[in-house]
This record gives sequence, structure tokens and C-alpha cells, in this order.
Amino acid sequence: MTGTGAAVRVRLAPSPTGTLHIGTARTAVFNWLFARHHGGQFLLRIEDTDKERSKPEYTANILEGLQWLGINWDSEPVIQSERIAEHRAAIQQLLDSGKAYRCYASEAELTEMRERQAAENRAPRYDNRHRDLSAEQEQAYIAEGREATIRFRMDDEAVITWTDLVRGEMRWSGADLGGDMVIARRAPADQIGDPLYNLVVVVDDAAMAITHVIRGEDHIANTAKQLLLYEALGAPAPVFAHTPLILNKEGKKLSKRDGVTSVNDFRAQGYTAEALANYMTLLGWSPPEGMDERFSLSDAAAVFGFDRVNKAGARFDWDKLNWLNSQVLHERSPEQLLADLQPLWNAQGWSSADQAWLLELCALLGPSLVTLADGIEQARAFFERPELSEAALQQLGQDGARPALQALLHQLPEGPISADTAQELLGKAVAEAGVKKGVLMKTLRAALLGSLQGPDLLTTWLLLQPSGEARARIERSL
Repeated sequence: MTGTGAAVRVRLAPSPTGTLHIGTARTAVFNWLFARHHGGQFLLRIEDTDKERSKPEYTANILEGLQWLGINWDSEPVIQSERIAEHRAAIQQLLDSGKAYRCYASEAELTEMRERQAAENRAPRYDNRHRDLSAEQEQAYIAEGREATIRFRMDDEAVITWTDLVRGEMRWSGADLGGDMVIARRAPADQIGDPLYNLVVVVDDAAMAITHVIRGEDHIANTAKQLLLYEALGAPAPVFAHTPLILNKEGKKLSKRDGVTSVNDFRAQGYTAEALANYMTLLGWSPPEGMDERFSLSDAAAVFGFDRVNKAGARFDWDKLNWLNSQVLHERSPEQLLADLQPLWNAQGWSSADQAWLLELCALLGPSLVTLADGIEQARAFFERPELSEAALQQLGQDGARPALQALLHQLPEGPISADTAQELLGKAVAEAGVKKGVLMKTLRAALLGSLQGPDLLTTWLLLQPSGEARARIERSL
């Protein structure tokens, strides 16, 4: 059920005052899934009316981040700052109809009012002191040189109700909305100052014919105010869905204190777009029975609905994200992994002209990767000669270790060798040194990788052999 008879039109309305936040990205995912499920449209609006904090580079980051995640939109983004004339026209309409008025209360007076309310343990709210000024009173304030905000008349007796797609029947009292709402900033009395959020959102959503507003639960109080504005402006109200917040492991709203909060951060840590989009879908939505938790956005769109979105906050689970990311990487072909890893390796100053060798390295490392960043540390020993760890040095000092390596070195040819040849050489070295094969294998790992842990030893040896690096590392160990 969409809740309206109209074709679905949803929007993401990010503010370009920072990089793409994980919460905004999750909202984008839910909007996109809902639109695609219903064959509707997913639109973008850049809410850049905060002139001091909005920056073009943040807009570019948001658009690029959405594209990286696989979230495409259906028409050119609407730029909110280009629509100020329409916002002011709506405010003028409210002034003309008597549903809004100019308030000349100074900041000092408002501060004094709030302090008095706090001292009396009352909730902060505007006391509507300038709601019904006479023409003479208004002229007196103007003569004093006072500027005015514009406030929307809020009916304390109003009961605002809507059916939320996530939360069901919602009910708010007008008396709980803080008094008459400012819809335009302070300006000379013959002008309309900068229009404010609740007003411009309503005007823009109406102009874009948005049928469903899908956003975080922290907007619920705004929804009550905005429904009053839709009614006052004579515009049809959309259906609302308020999604659960993303919480940290302590159950508090995920914030910068938790370290990673922007899509950029996750990308830099080596998470793939597929895994992050998959995981964000699971942050508050449960797939139907029988559907695996590893899916694509198009898989989710086929079955997405708000009947499976939770009301409770969604706790961020790093283990689940890591598992999903590992699944994505383990499904990658060596060619796909190389496309992901080569830029990271190049940034370290590592390169090879031998494409086949690079693909073999990707095939070796792929099954053990959790993030792409793991592909840097795990590849390091193939591009840089590693230091010998304490454990490696201890292994090289074990009985039979050096004789076994010496025996292998005696037989080691120049250039590449096959896996069969490698096994043959190991057998001969074990026989010549008179040691168990396990001693030689463990010692060879210490010599080649400088560690007793690492990827498959035989493949590691075959990769280091052609360049002479295997011989050089064995010689160093001796």
C-alpha cells in the first residue's frame, strides 16, 4: 500500500553542509527502494539555503557518494536556493490571508522570556506577544527602527493527526509545538527575510508533487508543524514515513564521536558499495522469510515495504557489516579484485607490469579479505621485503631449520617453477636435510614472509620465485 492513488514520487533533500552522512545515505536507500518497488520516481533536492555552511564541494561529495552506492535519481536535482522567490511568495500568501504576521520582539526580549520560563520550570515556547498588534503599535515598533521576523499562527487547540507508514496513527496537540513558528528570519518591516526550513520544505515538496516523505524519526515534530502549513497554503499533504535512527552499540544516536559516520569514511576503510548499501537496507528493515541477508539493492526493491521497517532504533553492528563485505569480496573475480586493489597498491608506490602475476596475487589474497584495506597489508610482503618477526627468527633457530633451507637453496633453479616442481624440490630438500616436511614448510614461510602467518605457502613461493625474490629471501635468512 502506498497510501495515495498518485504515482509514487519521493525525494532525498540533503543539506550540503558536510559530506554524505551514513544516516542520510540510509534515508536515500529507503526512498530509492520504495520508489523502485512502486515503479515511481526518486528525486533529489539540494537544501543549500544555509549560505554560510553550504559548499559546492559538499554537494559534489553527496552526489558522487549516492552514485557510488548505486542510487540513481530520475531528474536534475532541484536547488533550493534558486527557489527563494517561490518561498517568499508563499509567505506573502500567508501574510495576506492573516495566517502569518510580523513579530517585532527583539532578541533581548526573547532571551528574557526564555530565562523566565526556565526559572519557572516551563517548557520553552514563544508567548505569541505580537500576534495581534494594532496598526499603531506596529508603526511604533517600526519608528523605533525594529526589524521583524515573520511567524505562522499556530492553533493551540488544533489536533494534528496522520497515518505514518512506520508508526501507524500519530497525534499531536498544537499546544505542544512551541507557540507561533518563525517562518522567515528578521528583516526590515517592508521586506520578507530569509525563509526558514519548515516553510521551504512544504513549498518545495508541494511544487515537486512529492507523494511520500520518508525521513528519520527526528523529524516527527517538524511533520506536525508542516501539516499545518500544507493546510494553510491549500496544498495536499504527502504520506509520511519516519524511519528509526541509527544507534551505536550503547544505544545512542550514531555521531562523529563513534569515529566513522560518513560514506567517505567507510569507503576509505575498504568497504564496498555493494556491502554498505546492503547493510544500510538492514538497518531498520527485515527481509521477508526465506530471503538471504546478502542481497543487491534491486533484490531488496522487489520486496521492500514499510510493513517490515522497525520502529525501534537500529544498532550499528560492525560484525554484520564486515561479514557482508567479506562475502562481496569473496565473490569477486581476480580481475574485479585487481580493479579495486590496484589503485590502493599504486598509492603505496607498488606496481608490476606483469598483469598475470597481479591476477594470481589477487586470486591468492581474495578468500582472506574482509575489507579492501586488508589487501594492502596482505599484499605488502609481495611488494616489499618484510622484516623478520621474533617468531620467524625463533623458527629459523630451530633444529634442522637452516639445513633444510640450505638443502632447498642448493636445488632452487632460476626463474619461474610449477607447483609440481616446487613439491619435488621440497621432497628432495627434506630427504637431503633429514628433517620432517613440516619443519621445512614452517621455516620456508618464515624466510619468505618474515612471519609464521600468511596466505597459502606454495602459491606465495611461486609468486616470489620468477623475480629471484624467493632466492634472495632464503639467502637472507641463512
